[in-house]
Amino acid sequence: MANRSLFTTLIRRVKHKLGATSPWRPMSSKSSPLNATARSGIGNKDLMSEILRLKSPKRSAITLLQNRAEQGHKFSVSELRRITRQLIKSKRHDHALEIATWMETRNGFQMSPGDHAVKLELIIKVCGLREGEDYFTRLTDSASKKAACLALLHGYVKERDTKNAEALMVKLSGMGLIVTTHPFNEMMKLYMATSQCEKVPLVIQQMKRNNLPRNVLSYNLWMNACGEVSGVASAEMVYKEMVSDKNIQVGWSTLSTLASVYIKAGLVDKAILVLKNAEEKLSTCNRLGYFFLITLYASLNDKEGVLRLWEGSKAVGGRITCSNYMCVLSCLVKIGDIVEAERIFMEWESSFRNYDIRVSNVLLGAYMRNGMIDKAESLHLHTLERGGCPNYKTWEILMEGWVKSQNMDKAINAMKKGFAMLKHCDWRPSHGILMAMAEYFEKHGSFEDANWYIRLIHRFGLASLPLYKSLLRMHLQAKRPAFDILQMMEKDKIEMDDETSALVQAFNV
Repeated sequence: MANRSLFTTLIRRVKHKLGATSPWRPMSSKSSPLNATARSGIGNKDLMSEILRLKSPKRSAITLLQNRAEQGHKFSVSELRRITRQLIKSKRHDHALEIATWMETRNGFQMSPGDHAVKLELIIKVCGLREGEDYFTRLTDSASKKAACLALLHGYVKERDTKNAEALMVKLSGMGLIVTTHPFNEMMKLYMATSQCEKVPLVIQQMKRNNLPRNVLSYNLWMNACGEVSGVASAEMVYKEMVSDKNIQVGWSTLSTLASVYIKAGLVDKAILVLKNAEEKLSTCNRLGYFFLITLYASLNDKEGVLRLWEGSKAVGGRITCSNYMCVLSCLVKIGDIVEAERIFMEWESSFRNYDIRVSNVLLGAYMRNGMIDKAESLHLHTLERGGCPNYKTWEILMEGWVKSQNMDKAINAMKKGFAMLKHCDWRPSHGILMAMAEYFEKHGSFEDANWYIRLIHRFGLASLPLYKSLLRMHLQAKRPAFDILQMMEKDKIEMDDETSALVQAFNV
């Protein structure tokens, strides 16, 4: 049944029987005609281009490969692997799985443990975690299970599935397959993400019993958990143990973790001292550490530290990204220095050709939250002139700002544009904003607008009892029947309170 479940899922996508998908560590193969170079003047570069043009997951890569094979063309396995790697890099997991499936179903190949690991990862991405579990269960080779277990465990961590992750660890331990640090780090990340910090030291104890070395991530997770559960002294003990570990080099990430513990405990002087030490360990080849420290300095309201690290990050080779600008702008807004944020925003505008609306949204939000409505509107118009394309966050910021300033006509217009994007994103407007709109319609007796509004939010599953009550009151006042409203309430499984019951009964008087 497990086989059939996995096959059925993939057949719907590729109309082809599912075989194996492979990671791209070497897949061992016996002599096979597939290892021959391409014939008939059709190069592998052309094959890659043709497959990469299959933008829609509904267009099958297997069909393309099969047609070529039937025409007598032969394929280089290494090139198919390169194409698959490119597809994975481009997040085209459906087509990556199709190609790997086709490769496995050809005669003469033997999957390596690394191939099984990436196959499992692709199955989880394309078909879901349950299908990944089925595939892992069918693996009979211990080396393959050992290679693939981390992908399955990572799937559990992503789903916050503590029960199954713990069961998998017990099973793997019983089989003697856990011989590296990585699964234990995954478990610690899971416990931190699910607010079970007290379990992290138990993981460390198990690592010590198994004589497994801790790496930097292990110590950082352990230190952070101890800070949450037992306080500063416990975190400092972990840090001292890390310093004494001859296999570990303390870097900026560890020091930033310790500084974070101090900040949460209100030990500002200690935090600043550790952050200064962390600055000395920053890489001249990577900006990541700079922005971790910038964020921590912002949490200390240390403008000088934020700007010092920002200027220091510019000395690192490579282009400063929009995400980097968003980080420093957010930090300056957080500490209340909008003037400095404006200066850096203008710096960004002068250096980027493609207008990323997410950067301007940071400043737009600061203006609206601080009641600087004119500046916000001016910036919004400016971004449109520069070619910026508003996203759902843009409309949410404008909507909330205009509601706060009681400019409801503009807020409603922004709401309509924001709602038009709901099909394409997970964003949902806050209940407070939704109620503000409903209250406005009720206050001004905008009966038709209110009816349109409630049907819209019902369609997106956003309706609530207070919203329906507002509309029921309007229907009652206008002496209009409310049958449609009651039907929507039933579909939304809205439970009535006493006030709502009284309103419904009033329609029958």
